[in-house]
Amino acid sequence: MKKKRVLITGAAGFLGSHLCDRFIKDGFHVIGMDNLITGDLKNIQHLFSLEHFEFYHHDITKFIHIPGELDYILHFASPASPIDYLKIPIQTLKVGAMGTHNCLGLAKAKKSRILVASTSEVYGDPLVHPQNEEYWGNVNPVGPRGVYDEAKRYMESITMAYHSFHNIETRIVRIFNTYGPRMRLNDGRALPAFIGQALRGEDLTVFGDGSQTRSFCYVVDLVEGIYRLLMSEYHLPVNVGNPDEISLKEFAEEVIALTGTHQKIIYKPLPVDDPKQRQPDITKAKQILGWQPKVNRKEGLKITYEYFKSLSSEEWHKLPKEFESRK
Repeated sequence: MKKKRVLITGAAGFLGSHLCDRFIKDGFHVIGMDNLITGDLKNIQHLFSLEHFEFYHHDITKFIHIPGELDYILHFASPASPIDYLKIPIQTLKVGAMGTHNCLGLAKAKKSRILVASTSEVYGDPLVHPQNEEYWGNVNPVGPRGVYDEAKRYMESITMAYHSFHNIETRIVRIFNTYGPRMRLNDGRALPAFIGQALRGEDLTVFGDGSQTRSFCYVVDLVEGIYRLLMSEYHLPVNVGNPDEISLKEFAEEVIALTGTHQKIIYKPLPVDDPKQRQPDITKAKQILGWQPKVNRKEGLKITYEYFKSLSSEEWHKLPKEFESRK
């Protein structure tokens, strides 16, 4: 039986690499694509020897050519951490705009179904809690985070335009905070920053008073939700995340307890446009996809901590000193 073919952009990244694993496991022929600005080939090197995996080192803001048939496209190419999109803002905007345009053009040419990876950041600093898909958001387009937020909002708009005007089969997933093995060592988010500080014996840095909340979803759960959305018949945005909300102060305390260290928490000023609350309303995911997260935070954190602990002490020092609490 002929294997279905799937293109995954951002394949060498944290989420992209886990998606490659999932589709290989499910019997697909996987084509990975990444320009490696933020991705790392180490995340997918275990796939290179497989007959049904191939990799293209390519920047999707340039024309994309894939020979042969293509059944599915998963567009996950984008900087996804504050450190990256504040350092490379133009590339972030280009991959959200031009990169998405090229992926949609490829989907049109190949008659492929395409799923694009949006984010909870389209909600900005939300005035609605928890956030549901009908909420339009509270975003500052000219603030430091606008390059990422607006790139993703544009991505959703052009995806819907291709769906309406060209009748392309499109899917949009809004991803909330996700964690697990293969997270970037220096991506500036809370979990690797807290664990890195704990491993180095440093105090844990929290911005503001630590009362701002986040909701963390383990990567295996997220991949399952993405897979179900791709295979569904629903074309409007769907939140995929874990609604188990926790304050950043409490999260730092959980990491200290997990690592068995005795650091204290220190506080620094809150960054501009930092959202006070972040919690997904996953009613649609439950009803339409029959999906909800299964891995609780204690279990997922333990697995992720063991991953970071397995790295060399040299790599611990690559872990961020602090995190950008916007994410």
